[in-house]
Amino acid sequence: MSYSNSITFGPIASRRFGISLGIDLSPSSKQCNFDCLYCELEGAKTVSKMTEYPSVEEVISEIKKSFLKNEKIDVITLTANGEPTLYPKLDELVDEINKIKNNTKTLILSNGSTIYKEDTFKTLLKIDTVKLSLDCVSEKCFKKLDRTDKSIEIDKIVPSMIDFSQKTKNDFVLEILFVKDLNDKDDEIALLYNAVKKINPKRVDIGTIDRPPAYKVKPVSYKTLEKVANIFKGINVNIVYKNRPKLLGSYSKDDIVQTLKRRPLTIEDIENLFDEESKNKLEELVKNSKISLVDSSGVKFYKNL
Repeated sequence: MSYSNSITFGPIASRRFGISLGIDLSPSSKQCNFDCLYCELEGAKTVSKMTEYPSVEEVISEIKKSFLKNEKIDVITLTANGEPTLYPKLDELVDEINKIKNNTKTLILSNGSTIYKEDTFKTLLKIDTVKLSLDCVSEKCFKKLDRTDKSIEIDKIVPSMIDFSQKTKNDFVLEILFVKDLNDKDDEIALLYNAVKKINPKRVDIGTIDRPPAYKVKPVSYKTLEKVANIFKGINVNIVYKNRPKLLGSYSKDDIVQTLKRRPLTIEDIENLFDEESKNKLEELVKNSKISLVDSSGVKFYKNL
């Protein structure tokens, strides 16, 4: 079976990663070890491995064709109509991409479920940016929200993420998607915060449902995401939310310093929270080296020094 017409998609502009060429490692059908309630793909029975997939040679051929057609590709994004780490030739594929990518970066979007497997762990270390999901910490929540395959050893996921964060020399980003009445409860948020603190990724993206989900579940409010961001003290938290409300306020220099001590703020946060006078005060603090602007895997944060 030939997959050549469906392996690559894009390039498309990504706010955080630049011009991205998507690689679908499961183009024929959904093959995933999660059946998440919020998934934008249709619900499907979970699997522990892929049974239909393109060859490494097919994938590399399509990437080369895209390079010839497009002068500017910033990142090659490994994803799937399901879970990309279930692709059985992933290690070989990453090695081959690294041979031809030149200045282009590699990115993988994974649900994080196989991080504890030695072969997956070693392969992920070779990828420039690894973005893993962590919607839950408790087994009860994992099974209810992410609807995990029985092959997954849930208790090994967070410890392996901690280990990976300590060993990788590249960018490691976590993503948490909140669903109303599931992982937005105080006890689950507390478990997530404690886990994220120990994992210590470069950045955490938090968001909610913004596309039609596979099952009848509802998004949380922006207010809930803001609450979570404020609980996640000292962590680079990027709130991903369409049509964010503007809550412009006035802040003194001391207010700004104290706010950034508790929580680093993105440029988008500043645009939605600070009035013009407060922005000017922030820039003065940056010029005087009281506050720094740092890039965290494609998202810029203002941080207290």
